[in-house]
Amino acid sequence: MVILKKEVTIKCQDQTLHGILTMPELSSGIVLFVHGSGSGRHSPRNQFVADFLVEKKLSTLLFDLLTEDEEKEDSITGEYRFDIVLLTDRLKSVTDWVRSEPELSGKKIGYFGASTGAAAALAVAALLKDKVAAVVSRGGRPDLALDVLSDVQAPVLLIVGGNDTQVISLNEVAYEELPGVKKIDIVPGATHLFEEPGALKTVAELAAAWFTKYLS
Repeated sequence: MVILKKEVTIKCQDQTLHGILTMPELSSGIVLFVHGSGSGRHSPRNQFVADFLVEKKLSTLLFDLLTEDEEKEDSITGEYRFDIVLLTDRLKSVTDWVRSEPELSGKKIGYFGASTGAAAALAVAALLKDKVAAVVSRGGRPDLALDVLSDVQAPVLLIVGGNDTQVISLNEVAYEELPGVKKIDIVPGATHLFEEPGALKTVAELAAAWFTKYLS
């Protein structure tokens, strides 16, 4: 399988965001990875899932929602990771970039959101309606987008660790507000970061099946 992989830069208002775009031949969809903080394009967890999706002939875009300076500040203050408005605006700009690129413009778009990035993914899905084809949340906080979940048209898969009890409850609250195709998958024995043996592979398999179904 021929795979094109390259570094990209994306202008976002007055900032420049950096990403890694990977495109296997004949892919019909692209998955944008959305995180809150402390996990960007070089995250081993994101790269593991992205590589799994590429094997299933899905294109991926791993990118940093925050600049390097913002990331450093957030690691101390936590200021940016819960700024859902900022994260949503950034993701909207990145999505507009994907839709404007000639080599990507015909591909269906999916979001893989983690932590507070899942709230941003759902907020943009609510905004763009049928322009977003699928959303997967891993250990996410969809409850932080509660006010707009009723506008989400994309099929949504919520993946939560079985031992992440508080986040399970928050996902169940969000699940009730989602109007369309939706599912919650609980990964037995997994905690918030899915660091247990085999847990992240299970996440990758669940995400790949969801995206393959709705981005094909």
